[in-house]
Amino acid sequence: MSAASDILIIGGGPGGYVTAIRAAQLGLKVTLVEREHLGGICLNWGCIPTKALLRSAEILTHIQHAESFGLTVGNVSFDVKKIAERSRKIAGQLSGGVKHLLKKNKVEVVDGHAKLLGKGKVEVTKGDQKTELSAKHIIIATGARARALPGLEPDGKLVWTYKEAMVPDSVPKSLLVVGSGAIGIEFASFYRALGAEVTVVEVMDRILPVEDEDISALAKKAFEKQGMKIITGAVVKKLDRAANSVTATIEQGGKATESTFDRVIMAVGITGNIENIGLENTKVKTEKGHIKINPWCATDEAGVYAIGDVAGPPWLAHKASHEGVICVEKIAGVKDVHPLNVGNIPGCTYCTPQVASVGLTEAKAKAAGKQVRVGKFPFIGNGKAIALGEPDGLCKVIFDAKTGELLGAHMIGAEVTEMIQGYVVARTLESTEKELMHTVFPHPTISEVMHEAVLDAYGRAVHI
Repeated sequence: MSAASDILIIGGGPGGYVTAIRAAQLGLKVTLVEREHLGGICLNWGCIPTKALLRSAEILTHIQHAESFGLTVGNVSFDVKKIAERSRKIAGQLSGGVKHLLKKNKVEVVDGHAKLLGKGKVEVTKGDQKTELSAKHIIIATGARARALPGLEPDGKLVWTYKEAMVPDSVPKSLLVVGSGAIGIEFASFYRALGAEVTVVEVMDRILPVEDEDISALAKKAFEKQGMKIITGAVVKKLDRAANSVTATIEQGGKATESTFDRVIMAVGITGNIENIGLENTKVKTEKGHIKINPWCATDEAGVYAIGDVAGPPWLAHKASHEGVICVEKIAGVKDVHPLNVGNIPGCTYCTPQVASVGLTEAKAKAAGKQVRVGKFPFIGNGKAIALGEPDGLCKVIFDAKTGELLGAHMIGAEVTEMIQGYVVARTLESTEKELMHTVFPHPTISEVMHEAVLDAYGRAVHI
């Protein structure tokens, strides 16, 4: 058994590798165990490579509308295999970058599958070899995987998870996407842009159900305008698989119908990777497929912590990274460490149009007993959005009517995934409407809609 580390991290995704680097910066001896790819699902099969796919789709869409910008373009075609190859190349490049950063920070990386043995010990299996490691503190960052529904399990050929959806040999003529969260809607956008006839089925009464109702409604309108078929309040009861197609039984309002598709993408949530990591050898508790932690990411087993997707929602890479930093800073005794405020974590969906939000929706703010002031500003009132040819969108803000606290911000439209951070900073700094009103926004930018929405909440909007 090798000398004990101060910190041993299981999992090298955006939670694990960032945690390792921060721990090393604090002067701790760090070991990171990763069984597959450094960078985890996010970098290799999620956040980054999907954005590469969506960028190709975005450029294709712009070219298809070149005439409206006074441009003439000849026949446009695409090679979906090359689109996928570009995405995989980017993932590989970034995975190599993570390896370099860990080496630079003198983090020991061990390849293999880690299993907790209890009392600060971990067994790592690589092929036929087993190695025992020990550490004062063990951080579980094993992430999560796509959730499968009984009878609707993916098979990798006709019924896909995100992995198969990212490396298609061809674009299916017809596609059923089950689930309208971020993953489902992003793939729906990608394949629709490439010409697939896309149907989205959502069990809730609206798509993007975690978003504000106004944003969900505008998103549905935009997607249907693009040619998507959206079915809400519906359940896929059965998938009958033929040689090269799938017939889905879709139940809505007590009525069942059958439709046939070339391919199906299952995007019905995720579940934590809590199996086969030795939790039974510890006092770690789980709930609904995730590890239970306290505000400092500690489990019920002394010296064992959990961060990121395996520790529960929101299932976001930036949440995992920040949790990891909080965890090791607390362990290292850094002063002025604060528990994670989930309300200040932004969520972004990279569909077309983009969607981004932070904090409470209007409905949740009211349900919490808040008296609210709501401001809205449409992109059609913004000069830059019109000049870009992307005038469809909305910025919505919710303030506490008594204190002026920014309770939530919700956006749909061009580049909102970049702009939402302005509101995140405002919430982190506990800004009120006064600070936001007195902030000077550059002109001409789309970000001016953020200012106008705040002004609108107080009856002062200028350009509407």
